[in-house]
Amino acid sequence: MPMASPQTLLLCLLLLAVTEGQSQQAAIPGCYLHPFNVTVRSDRQGTCQGSHVAQACVGHCESSAFPSRYSVLVASGYRHNITSVSQCCTISSLRKVKVQLHCGGNRKEELEIFTARACQCDMCRLSRY
Repeated sequence: MPMASPQTLLLCLLLLAVTEGQSQQAAIPGCYLHPFNVTVRSDRQGTCQGSHVAQACVGHCESSAFPSRYSVLVASGYRHNITSVSQCCTISSLRKVKVQLHCGGNRKEELEIFTARACQCDMCRLSRY
């Protein structure tokens, strides 16, 4: 079997080091602002429309599961044998931004929408904004 050249081995090691560093970076918990384009229409026909860069919260937070303590087992009638703790990436504060809507001709309208101002890892809950 032929042996790889030193340049090929060095290239493989560099590639391995770069991909390993990226996977460790992705595993770090965090919740961050992430911009995305949003198009706003005044009605279903799109009579007036405009676009704006809004902010969302994107990321992942820590979670864990472990055997429940004896007192929890007894209190739950031995039904709650695993305790889990988790947090979700959530919007911690909002702000309003004005979007210019362009209508037919020179007519313009303005509409306010919400965008994330700050994000944090917090208790997971069903959110209805």
